[in-house]
Amino acid sequence: MGTMSSSKKYSISLPEELAEAARAHVGPGGFSSYVAEALEQRVAMDKLREIAADFATDNDELTREEVEAARALLRHDHRQVGGAAA
Repeated sequence: MGTMSSSKKYSISLPEELAEAARAHVGPGGFSSYVAEALEQRVAMDKLREIAADFATDNDELTREEVEAARALLRHDHRQVGGAAA
């Protein structure tokens, strides 16, 4: 995911256990970056859901192969479906 060009400070409320688990995972200086990356991924997934819903409205149902190929792309798996090297 790309990083945003500027930052702005926000005050948010998080479940304490979740925030502390994240802070323990990333250490003292990485909390904001960790949360920003998580939000970036969530926004990307929300956009992907919108694209998929629009596609489903306008097109025939995807085949299993097409779904697996899309999943491989999302995982950054550059092998072709069926295990053949790209």
